[in-house]
Amino acid sequence: MRSIVPFAATEPKSRLDSVLTTDERAAFARVMLRSVLSTLRDAGHKPTVLATAPLDETTLPAETPVVVDDQPLTAAVNDQLAAAESPTLIVMADLPLATPDTIGRLTAASDDAGDDADIAIAPGLGGGTNALVVRDPAFRVDYHGASYLDHRAAAVDCGATVQTVDSRQLATDIDEPSDFAEVLIHGDGAARVWLDDAGFELDTSGGRVGVRRR
Repeated sequence: MRSIVPFAATEPKSRLDSVLTTDERAAFARVMLRSVLSTLRDAGHKPTVLATAPLDETTLPAETPVVVDDQPLTAAVNDQLAAAESPTLIVMADLPLATPDTIGRLTAASDDAGDDADIAIAPGLGGGTNALVVRDPAFRVDYHGASYLDHRAAAVDCGATVQTVDSRQLATDIDEPSDFAEVLIHGDGAARVWLDDAGFELDTSGGRVGVRRR
């Protein structure tokens, strides 16, 4: 199974600009990317980074393949699916809580008959698609809007079996400053260390858990 990790190499994580500088956003995005790549390797995969621009060698672990495609996410991933000769695993680069076990659950998802699901989806908390296994060659992605629902409908339209994998670790992507709380509460890897070093901590003074920067 081929595994692909899309990555916005220029101006990543723009919705974090209220709490992180441009350089900090780039650094944090790369920390999360390396975390996802490590998780995939520990799960037995050899991931390829699908980047919008060339990446410095120091950004990635040694011998990590990189495909550069500056198209929007949907078009770039669909070109990869069109050229695929085997099942494809697509995992977003901002899932710092992902674990090898949760990746294994996704790739092992089965349909009602006990066969491998043609399409297995790990939705995000906001209705997006954070990870996806594609075994049906006719299936194509569309990452706009509530893509989880759109991908389920697209699977049905092409006659594919579809299974949802409900996982908090895979559902937690980091787009907004409030998402840092999930990493500070549940994380124990490089992203948690980076946030700690950058001075972020939990804020419970308002009755609900939030995040503040020291």
